[in-house]
Amino acid sequence: STLLAQSIVNIGMRNITAGANPMQIKVGIDKAVEAVVTELKKNAKAVKENEWESVATISAQNPKIGTEIARALKMVGKDGVVEVEESKGLELEIEHKEGMEFDKGYASTYFVTDSDHMEALIGNPYLLITDKKISAIADLLPFLENVVKVTKSIVIMADDIEGEALATLVVNKLKGFLNILAV
Repeated sequence: STLLAQSIVNIGMRNITAGANPMQIKVGIDKAVEAVVTELKKNAKAVKENEWESVATISAQNPKIGTEIARALKMVGKDGVVEVEESKGLELEIEHKEGMEFDKGYASTYFVTDSDHMEALIGNPYLLITDKKISAIADLLPFLENVVKVTKSIVIMADDIEGEALATLVVNKLKGFLNILAV
């Protein structure tokens, strides 16, 4: 796909340099992409569980890696996520994680529950997810007052959590009033 994209860019730039309209080139590329995706979907074949290892081996061009990918897929199921990373060592290993994982970390180290691994783990929490910045605790009070009637485990995911809101959540966590994680 990288080679194909590079080729499209090179040919597109060559045509623009020769006087072609860039917007018409983009429209043409969009139509071509749509046609190719439609054709791929029409010809796609679902891979059965007993074929996972073969497909993974061909894709990885390595039978050991193919076997491990198939094993990982069997752990998480067909709708699960398998992440492959290059290792500094020589061994292949699978690390199976339950729950969710985020690229963004906790808002404060005070939310850490496992200091050996610097992880914040909370089981069966209520979630508050927002794309807003939270800086005043007053913004959270209605939510917190209702949730604490049901549970003390809460995860708040926001664009940013700072100031008074963050300080109040940390204090409540440290005093044991809430099992909370702010991300």
